[in-house]
Amino acid sequence: MLPSSEQARDAADGAARARPETRPGAPAEPGAAQPAAPDGRRPTLAAIAAEAGVSLPTVSKVVNHRPDVSPATRARVERLLSERKYSRASVRRRRRTGLVDLVFNGLDSPWAVEILRGVEEWCSAHQTGVAVSSVRHAGTRPMSWTKALASHETDGVILILVTSQLAPGQMDHLRSGGIPLVAVDPVNPPPPDLPSVGATNWAGGLAATEHLLRLGHTRIGAIAGPADYLCSRARIDGYRSALDQAGLRFDPALVRHGDFQHEGGFTRGGDLLDQAGHAGRAGRANGSGRASGAGRAGPLTAIFAGSDQQALGVYEAARQRGLRIPQDLSVVGFDDLPAARWVSPPLTTVRQPLTQMGRVAAEMLGDLIDGLPPRSGRVELSTELIVRESTAPPRRP
Repeated sequence: MLPSSEQARDAADGAARARPETRPGAPAEPGAAQPAAPDGRRPTLAAIAAEAGVSLPTVSKVVNHRPDVSPATRARVERLLSERKYSRASVRRRRRTGLVDLVFNGLDSPWAVEILRGVEEWCSAHQTGVAVSSVRHAGTRPMSWTKALASHETDGVILILVTSQLAPGQMDHLRSGGIPLVAVDPVNPPPPDLPSVGATNWAGGLAATEHLLRLGHTRIGAIAGPADYLCSRARIDGYRSALDQAGLRFDPALVRHGDFQHEGGFTRGGDLLDQAGHAGRAGRANGSGRASGAGRAGPLTAIFAGSDQQALGVYEAARQRGLRIPQDLSVVGFDDLPAARWVSPPLTTVRQPLTQMGRVAAEMLGDLIDGLPPRSGRVELSTELIVRESTAPPRRP
């Protein structure tokens, strides 16, 4: 038997919808037999909910064989599902497996751990297990991994940074199995019918650069992720907008694209520092330091890195050139991974709500598994600048 609140809600739904309509084309009162749609299309759950005089979540519970529906309501909904020949193919199976899949484009990052943490928090609270897999270069891989997901017992899939890398047909393999899908931080704009979760990357890039400008920096380098990633482009667009608003010319020579990893930050950061004439005290002492024409425009005094890992790579590039952070070079990261506050000096960074992104993605997937439409096709969670000790005003010459 349902709790009284559910019974009351069903009763209220029925009372609200049972009043006869007099306008032409109005829906019949609950329970009245109606022919299937003339165009032969499958009736929607929303239409069945309206006809039954109950809420859409109640119909979803019946379709998914949830126990918390009153017998009378269940019987009314089941009868309409049968009369309208509603195909339950959209519900992959009558009995849930209690398992969802989480597919990453690589698991070699603390970033992935934070996303996983949020997904696991939601799944643990809903008695659901998580199967984690990693697919490098998803679009160039054989179809086997998508076929495996489509064929094995999973209630839904969360795709992390792999969505737009899927080759033609791979997404079809997943959809053909009726698997609910949600994307987190997709590489490029996902298909309109694929719900996704991300962060305000443009605002984060803007905030990081504005912080450096307020400190007095005017020659600011930037190291982004891969050039074809949506988040990379958005962060650099924010960086560029901050320069424009400050009346400073955007210099593409001060921008490098990496892979969000330590090594990329070290290599690209070293390139920027050498280009700006920062060969370092050690290099100048033995005559190996390289002067650069960039010095005519002023020295590079700050770097905005598109990830905390890249920022830590910049730390090492600066150390090897005898540069001190923040006295000689200010550095800002992006993500606010746990290590950011423990490095020396603690890293100023843009906090990306990674754990919350994972949790929201799991919530969205849970709705889809329940047969409910997504609350939003795209959710963007706010970023926040966290100021620590890796940034300071530039040293006077």
